[in-house]
Amino acid sequence: MRLANKTAFITGGNSGIGLATARLFVAEGARVAITGRNQATLDAAARELGPNALAIVADATDIEATEKAILQAVQKFGKLDIVFANAGIAGNTPIGGTTLAAFEQVIRTNITSVFFTVQAAAPHLNDGASIILNGSVISVLGNPGYSAYAASKAGVRAMARVMASELSPRGIRVNVVAPGASRTPIWNGAAPTPEAFAVLDKRISRTIPLGRLGEAEEVAKTVLFLASDDASNVQGAEIFVDGGATSSPAGAPIYRG
Repeated sequence: MRLANKTAFITGGNSGIGLATARLFVAEGARVAITGRNQATLDAAARELGPNALAIVADATDIEATEKAILQAVQKFGKLDIVFANAGIAGNTPIGGTTLAAFEQVIRTNITSVFFTVQAAAPHLNDGASIILNGSVISVLGNPGYSAYAASKAGVRAMARVMASELSPRGIRVNVVAPGASRTPIWNGAAPTPEAFAVLDKRISRTIPLGRLGEAEEVAKTVLFLASDDASNVQGAEIFVDGGATSSPAGAPIYRG
């Protein structure tokens, strides 16, 4: 087991990539604390994950709630070895149609909250711990209407490199996993029905060289790698899990005729 006797803290761990990662961490021997805003989905996740999991209601944008959640995790499981700052929102912010509140909500959730999650966790991390931040392909793709989201995820990449510099003296690694389009609840707003999602899936898959959306479990396996000793010399890196969307866009089915 790659995470035996390790303790992990995952924000947004009650669905999507966060829950898939929590499942994998528990299977690999870790004790895992997850946070989220929805009590019902947290309860369901806790039942599924079993006795080595602790589910805590905490909105990532509520810094005090996150600090308290970290303290609860440490009190139950001991000092932290892994932090996965996963919680985030999408948010459409087109030029000419965006309010200040909508723009700032994306920034606050996706970058400000990530910084303060790491800051709150830092005193409770064992030396040699691993921090993983959740980025996105949108930080480099220039998708129309996603200025705030793209800026926040590019900020995550830049921030991870600074954090890596600051925490290297303690042997703490800070890396980014950058998912491409994946099957997670983040699409619920754009495609609220199975039929709508099928259309979206088909359209987006044509723009991905491997010809399909990713799965949350595929991202989780990359997070596991970064969290484990297998990545003991990986520091300040960003790993794209996107089927080639950022590296080889010309290989996508849409260009094959």
